[in-house]
Amino acid sequence: MPEPTKKTVKEAQKAISPDPAVAEPKPEEPKEAPPAPTGSSASDTSGTVSDGSATEGLLESHQPDTRQDLTGLFTEKPQSGEVNVGENITLVARVCGESLLKKPTVKWFKGKWMDLASKSGKHLQLKEHYDRTFSIQVYTFEMHIIAAKANFAGGYRCEVSSRDKFDSCNFDLVVHGNKNNYITDAGEDSGELDFSALLKKRAVHVSTEPEVDVWEILQKAPPSAYEKIAFQYGITDLRGMLKRLKKMKKEEKKSAAFLRKLDPAYQVEKGHKIKLQIEVANSDAEVKWLKNGQEIHPTGRYIFESVGNKRFLTINNCTLADDAAYTCMIGDEKTFTELFVKEPPVLIVRNLEDQMVMKGERVEFECEVSEEGAQVKWEKDGVELTRDESFKYRFKKDGCKHVLIINDVTKEDCGHYRVKTNGGQSLAELMVQEKQLEVYQNIADLTVKAKDQAVFKCEVSDENVKGIWYKNGVEVKPDARTHITHIGRIHKLTIDEVKPEDEGDYTFVPEGYAFNLSAKLNFLDPPKIHLDCMGRTAESTILVVAGNKLRLDVPITGDPAPTVVWTKGEKVLTDSDGRVHVESTKGHCIFTIEGAERQDEGVYSVIVRNPAGEDTADINVKVVDVPDPPEAPRILSVGEDSCVVQWDPPLFDGGQPVIGYVLERKKTKSYRWMRLNFDPYKETTYEAKRMIEGVAYEMRVYAVNTIGMSRPSAASQPFVPVAPTSEPTGLCVDDISDTTISLKWRAPERIGSAELEGYGVEYCKEGSDEWIPAFSGLTERTTVIVHDLPTGEKMQFRVRAYNMAGPSLPATLQQAVTIREIMQRPKIWLPRNLRQTLIKKVGEMINLVIPFQGKPRPQVTWTKNDELLDPKQVSIRNSDTDTILFIRRSERKDSGKYEVQVQIENVEDRASVNIQIVDLPGPPQNLKVIDVWGFNVALEWKPPKDNGNCDITGYTIQKADKKTMVNPNLQICVFAKMENCILFCSFPVSLTESYCTYFPHTDPLVSRSVIAGYNATLSCSVRGIPKPKITWYKNKMDITNEAKYRMFSNQGVLTLEIRKPCPFDGGVYMCKAVNDSGEDVVECKLEIVVVPQFNRSDSTKRT
Repeated sequence: MPEPTKKTVKEAQKAISPDPAVAEPKPEEPKEAPPAPTGSSASDTSGTVSDGSATEGLLESHQPDTRQDLTGLFTEKPQSGEVNVGENITLVARVCGESLLKKPTVKWFKGKWMDLASKSGKHLQLKEHYDRTFSIQVYTFEMHIIAAKANFAGGYRCEVSSRDKFDSCNFDLVVHGNKNNYITDAGEDSGELDFSALLKKRAVHVSTEPEVDVWEILQKAPPSAYEKIAFQYGITDLRGMLKRLKKMKKEEKKSAAFLRKLDPAYQVEKGHKIKLQIEVANSDAEVKWLKNGQEIHPTGRYIFESVGNKRFLTINNCTLADDAAYTCMIGDEKTFTELFVKEPPVLIVRNLEDQMVMKGERVEFECEVSEEGAQVKWEKDGVELTRDESFKYRFKKDGCKHVLIINDVTKEDCGHYRVKTNGGQSLAELMVQEKQLEVYQNIADLTVKAKDQAVFKCEVSDENVKGIWYKNGVEVKPDARTHITHIGRIHKLTIDEVKPEDEGDYTFVPEGYAFNLSAKLNFLDPPKIHLDCMGRTAESTILVVAGNKLRLDVPITGDPAPTVVWTKGEKVLTDSDGRVHVESTKGHCIFTIEGAERQDEGVYSVIVRNPAGEDTADINVKVVDVPDPPEAPRILSVGEDSCVVQWDPPLFDGGQPVIGYVLERKKTKSYRWMRLNFDPYKETTYEAKRMIEGVAYEMRVYAVNTIGMSRPSAASQPFVPVAPTSEPTGLCVDDISDTTISLKWRAPERIGSAELEGYGVEYCKEGSDEWIPAFSGLTERTTVIVHDLPTGEKMQFRVRAYNMAGPSLPATLQQAVTIREIMQRPKIWLPRNLRQTLIKKVGEMINLVIPFQGKPRPQVTWTKNDELLDPKQVSIRNSDTDTILFIRRSERKDSGKYEVQVQIENVEDRASVNIQIVDLPGPPQNLKVIDVWGFNVALEWKPPKDNGNCDITGYTIQKADKKTMVNPNLQICVFAKMENCILFCSFPVSLTESYCTYFPHTDPLVSRSVIAGYNATLSCSVRGIPKPKITWYKNKMDITNEAKYRMFSNQGVLTLEIRKPCPFDGGVYMCKAVNDSGEDVVECKLEIVVVPQFNRSDSTKRT
């Protein structure tokens, strides 16, 4: 950046303020602008306030310095503009909201601190909206100046903030057509109503001092000295000064330690927090933070953060002490910034009060502000008060209280005293009297009767002193009945035909003196009770609800105030009773009973007396209450989801007739009662519905009268809404004899939520209605045998299911049954698995269960091969419905055909069961070798003599070493079935003399040649016991773990695969087999042939 041109102090002041003498001390502080309309605030930038007078208070202010380029939040900054007087102009600012979490806050200022939000009116309107014409989120803020005036010209500032982000810009407004040549002496926040400031003219002083370049001084000075230099040279717009300095700074060399430095200045409101951020080149670099040159250490208010290359200093709950210069250091490199803490306006909570004192006394003016430690300014008649050497004025500060103390006041101290803060002011007047007025005769209290005359008279030492008469603080004006006279030193107030309204406090105040004379006028009036409910009729009876407060407020009159006595019968009521309170006030006597009870009912008498007479009145009081609770309700009946409940009315109705009842129910295991009706139910029997079947409930009742609802009754006995089950199904006769019958049935289709308790069976003779229980109690089974029935009688039977709700509907046989046994043809029901031969192994258990039918009980006979069974070998058990044949351990001889026969008289039925007991077969016979060739052998044998009582399904052939006979199961051939007894076996090799002998390779490796680039394999076979370990070598080097080679072994065939061999892979390959008995090695030579490659282009040329 080029070096700025040198300017004089005047030029520097012109860049900031149009008046070089603005910074000079003023003899009189300008008046403040009118207060903002109610409801407006700095953040309210939308809408229009109807009162436009505040806007007209915009005055000429300081000019800001040159504008800076777009930085921070602004996408478009307000531009400086020009307007003629009476015309309109709109200034626009746009903020990009793409990186903001919420809408930013924008403030408009004129000069340094005048917030234009409070000046909105007919001349100024602030608007904001979201502009949808942009592709990204952009907020547009507009300031409309309507009918511009000449004093609207000056410097303006726009500030935008969003959380910890902040940006601002300055711009100018030039108003043409201003014919006023004076320069205002008012402050930058003054309004047009400050005529004393607007009409002052001041001469322009020509400075004779040598020219000084203030910007050069500021550039060389540290940031902490900016404010002092600005005050010295009359620069008032500090923010504009800082922005101009930033532009005038030389372009520094790129920092080796900082990627991003601190901004020149930050602003934060008092009590808020701010975060200062830098970026360092080295993420491990240590930084130091300094405040006014002193190092800052982390505390609860100062928090250091390090995130990657970013370093943060967070200051919480900023105070005015945080308004300072801050420095961040990395080694010798530094970056500076200035933090401005904006203090909120201090309001005056308690105003000053006017005071009148005598000469020579001490005076204290006291006020209270909204914040502790706030700065205030005291003025007398517009002149600021300061401490002087005579200690005439003393200033005291105690928290939020500020006191101005004036010692030895004189007549010169009279005047108006004002206290000012940055948010308000308060004014009070001080009056000082030179000498004290003597009173020769004071006014005296008077007591008069109706239509008498009252005269107040006083005498003072100075006959020229005038005074004013007051009644109860209101000035007394002469009229037809009231006369005020002043003759010499005597002042007199006369009231003719006194009335009750003339009673009160009368005061005489001498003019110019800080004291007064007071007296009281008492009016005598006979006591009178004013009631419209006296007597003992129903219309005049006072009703009070029991438990509530009974308060009898009786208006009374009488002067002097009469004494009051309350009685009930012969008893005088006083405050000594715990619940009774008797109170008398002007015009009323109050009788109160806390928590009225039934015994408080009766006639109360009030007696009032004063010297003028006596009056008595009777008041009839009736105490009403809610009814007593009814007795516990009774459950008359229950249904599937309902019940019928009944109760008796309460014994006492509370003095008012019962208008109905309210019922509630709850589940027995619950604590929550549910109301069944909301309107009073007039009857005493109620059917409750919509309950859950099988759940236990309780009921209770409330009685209701016009006073309210009684306490709940005791809960009813628990009950369960249930319904009887449906009738049993499928009732039929299972069996019948001469005196018994067997019945069976199925459970009901619907049982419900209640547990089924059992079944009841009843019978009766045909044609009779007398049902007789078949047995006492209930049965849980679904079959029953009824005994002791008369033979030959026709009987009817029925079955009912029982649960908690009682018996269900009966299930009845379709027709009567004759009690007589019926013959049933014998029949054997042979199980399906016994219809084919039953095969068991020797030693297994045999248990045959064969059911049958027949009535009367048939005779059962078992035979084997047409012979009766031996009871010692076979166990037989018979019942009415089946027969069981049991053999604990079967043998081969138990095989055969078993036959069972059931017979009733001449009718019979038969069934047979084939049982086969099998065992292991005997050894094959005559094993011999038919032929041997190569590694093969042919065997032949004959079937065994004993096949184990079962067909031969196959043979197992085993071979073993004849010498050792160890581990004969070297190779097993199993055949499921053989058509003949000749077997051909193939073995890989004949056995040697030892079981663990090593067998040499049968197929050695063969030397070969392969083409380079194609996979090659080398194979050989190996056998040995135990299984040998195989190792492959190339040129006597182990290649087992080489990735280029893969080894396979399948049924003794060993294969080595060489992947895409190259000439280097050629050589001697060796396979080595090792086991406990020894080792063997085979070798071969592998040659790699490289096929030459021809270039097609070369071959073409040769062709």
